[in-house]
Amino acid sequence: MVLISQRIFLETIKKYCLAHSVAVEVRSGGWLVVMTRGSERRLAIGYDIGLNSAVAHQVANDKSACADVLASACVPAIPHTLFLGARLSKHIPGSDSLDAMRRLLDAHPHGLVVKPNQGTSGELVFRVTTPTQLETAVASILAAHPSLAISPYVEITDEVRVVLLDARALIVYAKTRPSVVGDGIQSLRALAQAAATAEQLKTMAEDFDAAVLDAIPPAGERLLLNWRHNLDAGAEPVLLTDDATRDACVALAITAAQAVGIRFASIDVVRVDGAWKVLEVNSGVKMEALGHRQPALVEAAYSAALDAVFA
Repeated sequence: MVLISQRIFLETIKKYCLAHSVAVEVRSGGWLVVMTRGSERRLAIGYDIGLNSAVAHQVANDKSACADVLASACVPAIPHTLFLGARLSKHIPGSDSLDAMRRLLDAHPHGLVVKPNQGTSGELVFRVTTPTQLETAVASILAAHPSLAISPYVEITDEVRVVLLDARALIVYAKTRPSVVGDGIQSLRALAQAAATAEQLKTMAEDFDAAVLDAIPPAGERLLLNWRHNLDAGAEPVLLTDDATRDACVALAITAAQAVGIRFASIDVVRVDGAWKVLEVNSGVKMEALGHRQPALVEAAYSAALDAVFA
């Protein structure tokens, strides 16, 4: 059975292999792909197509380690501080300190973002502004993950994803969050129910309290329905056409990729207070949301990566 969430990735691999006389075998419900051509045998797992070294893959998948690597290379990035759960913290004294987490909260009055140190798709990502919220978020994450990362909450004006292959930008797109425009009559909740998807409404309910949802926005005021730019949380991928913005994002992404030593990756860069910073480096290049809108572009990007795999 092929995982629906991986359909575009898998179908592109199978199409490429058919066109290039590569035998392909899909295993583990679509999680593992075995590609064979003559004596060559290549593997893809998850959304990692097999071009990156084990170290680069591990660093990219570790949010705090990646932030540290970027900082050591003087690449502007959002900092992420590592905290460990009970099973691992015995090896690093103080790495599970709730007091240290509270001190971070005290140092950032706009709040913190707490998330699994490893993971994708925006699952179990919390914005916290109070000690109670912090403790709840930490408990929720550590119940499912061995570690977490904490970063300061910042107002992100724009978020752009750059898909790179060997320092060459294959795709550059912005993540546009869902929004509604007030009419001076309906509440935010009513406006959202008329315009948003079920998934977007679910995310909004998690992010806003009842008082905000029941308030009536002034006519003409645009309100965002999500503080996160995650595609799985309702953001829309939009190809970037502004040359200056594109060039700035690509240049920063290339610098980040070189610092991590990664060949094929999607790199998220964000604009904060007018400056671009790296948010995350993703070793697994997932383009399902974009693939529904730009299938030819996504196919070309994966095909370029597969060309490199079989070079």
